[in-house]
Amino acid sequence: MLTILLGTVVVLFCAYLINELRRPANYPPGPPWLPVVGNTPYIRRLARQYGGQHKVFELLGKSYRSDVIGLKLGREYVVVALNYSAVSEVHRNEVFAGRPDNFFIRLRTMGTRLGVTCTDGPFWVEHRSFVTRHLRQAGYGRQPMQVQIQNELNELVDVIRERREQPIWPGSILSTSVINVLWTFVTGKRIPREDDRLQRLLTLLQDRSRAFDMSGGVLSQLPWLRFIAPERCGYNLLRRFNKQLIEFFTPTIEEHHRNFGEDRAGDDLIYAYIKEMRDRKDDPETTFTDLQLTMIILDIFIAGGHTTSTTLDLAFMMMRVRPDIQARIREEIDATLQTDELPQQTDRTQLPYTDAFLLEVQRYFHIVPVSGPRRTLADCSLGGYRIPKNTTVLIGLKTVHMDPEYWGDPEVFRPERFLVDATGEAKTHPHTDRLMFFGIGKRRCLGETKMP
Repeated sequence: MLTILLGTVVVLFCAYLINELRRPANYPPGPPWLPVVGNTPYIRRLARQYGGQHKVFELLGKSYRSDVIGLKLGREYVVVALNYSAVSEVHRNEVFAGRPDNFFIRLRTMGTRLGVTCTDGPFWVEHRSFVTRHLRQAGYGRQPMQVQIQNELNELVDVIRERREQPIWPGSILSTSVINVLWTFVTGKRIPREDDRLQRLLTLLQDRSRAFDMSGGVLSQLPWLRFIAPERCGYNLLRRFNKQLIEFFTPTIEEHHRNFGEDRAGDDLIYAYIKEMRDRKDDPETTFTDLQLTMIILDIFIAGGHTTSTTLDLAFMMMRVRPDIQARIREEIDATLQTDELPQQTDRTQLPYTDAFLLEVQRYFHIVPVSGPRRTLADCSLGGYRIPKNTTVLIGLKTVHMDPEYWGDPEVFRPERFLVDATGEAKTHPHTDRLMFFGIGKRRCLGETKMP
């Protein structure tokens, strides 16, 4: 009897190993994986060696001569799209429009599956539509936002003048202004630059972002580590950051509840959301809650805060490194605007070189070299390979923006590549269909209207 039991255990264990090691039929090429942990140890070791996960994906693409790479990270199938055709397909085809529902995604959203960025299906459609509609009504991409940006710009100029020509790092003052623009349109009023709440929010967002960058990969792929080494894997740290962010936003939300009136519903995003909550209070299936509102606010700050301030910081750095570019931008601005006149959104078409320069900054510097993650909603194909349902899909933006076959000289910083000069005067921007900083299609980034 014992022999039969042991034999059964051995057979089941062997079947388990075979199933763990088996690659799905016509799955994209990639390295063989181990049971339970998959390719995780291998990818992490190469990432440390080559300086980033995105560089490992590029290396694997060359090694396997494929623009679509197939991996297994932990228990999840993971596919990486590395060329324009595959990336465009992932962006545009609705079968790739899902979001993974794993431990790390839920950890990012306070142990739930809320917000807009990390959700999908009817819930995502309903809340994304609400957010984009009310952000536009509050002024995103239109005159009210432009006024707020100009107010922040005036304050920035004052800060620089107070330094009395002393050296200054733009990043030390830009992020404050970007966060304040977002805060104003979400809450209806700005935070004075000297208010320590502003710096506390900045520090919280920056520290949380770094913590997720360091811990996200391993916690996503090996979530059981939180039981063995919760401090070392970063699990406890991430929970503390989440708790601090909820505590930061909660007083503002509570204040809006106390001061709510129907006539204030159009003042800012929080009032608009509270009105929606009250209109649906008798609906037992409503998804409009204070926790969901908190997660939407966090999504907005993540979408528009870090990328915008970092892009501007890099733009100033390039003008310092390339004085010839700085001189040409200054010449174009001086020829277009009056002395001390602040630029407006409508001036963008009159500043083609400045606009091309900002496009090149975003192409050349890889603020987000790999975006995603997406989830396949059904069995599908990508690049001629079969992708099973519920596979996680990562999007290689750097490989698209630095593709030598398309750009010719991608390693050269050259804003002129986005100019057409048929009659000696630059007027339009070619190649912008190859720029995918915000994504394409229905899941394009919430921060799109906030970037320069």
